[in-house]
Amino acid sequence: MRKSISNEELAGLPLSAFEGTIHVIEQPEDLDRAINYLNNQTIIGFDTESRPAFKKGQIFPVSLLQLSTNDQAFLFRINKIGLPAGLVKILASPKILKIGVAIRDDIKILQKIVHFKPSGFIELQDLVKDYGIENFSLKKLSAIVLGFRISKSQRLTNWDADELTEQQLIYGATDAWVSGEIYKELLITPIETALCEPETAENEEGN
Repeated sequence: MRKSISNEELAGLPLSAFEGTIHVIEQPEDLDRAINYLNNQTIIGFDTESRPAFKKGQIFPVSLLQLSTNDQAFLFRINKIGLPAGLVKILASPKILKIGVAIRDDIKILQKIVHFKPSGFIELQDLVKDYGIENFSLKKLSAIVLGFRISKSQRLTNWDADELTEQQLIYGATDAWVSGEIYKELLITPIETALCEPETAENEEGN
């Protein structure tokens, strides 16, 4: 497994996105089915989105919490439904692994809504160091581990909008889904094998 990838190599890879079913949860009555499904999973991808801040020191609350399996993505509109007890239970469960990138800040801002003790979280940026990987953005980790690139074009859009666009929904689902897929691919890749493979590029980290 390679250690890094250049922006030029990244641009040459095929673009991929989540192709499963996206569930937008923005009403209390939509919660039960989503919570029941997620409670029966052992590995789920995790991410959050917030309204973009353009002033130094400005931080907005979480707008969206994304939890995804390989074919079912649940997008919880936290700005509309808050952080319900069923979701808090999942975030605190050691039996359900939540996989993501740069998740520490995500957890902190979720804890500002409802205090909980996080458990079962796996930070990909820490895990990939064992494999000798030197790029830590989700975009580059997707390229290095899975061989495709993901779009980040919707990152700075308005996640507090009354209705999210189709592009936003796909983006939100993809970020959570791909984290889980990276983790599962690493699980079947022996660390010794990854470290023994020759490095093909050594470049600076990009966005």
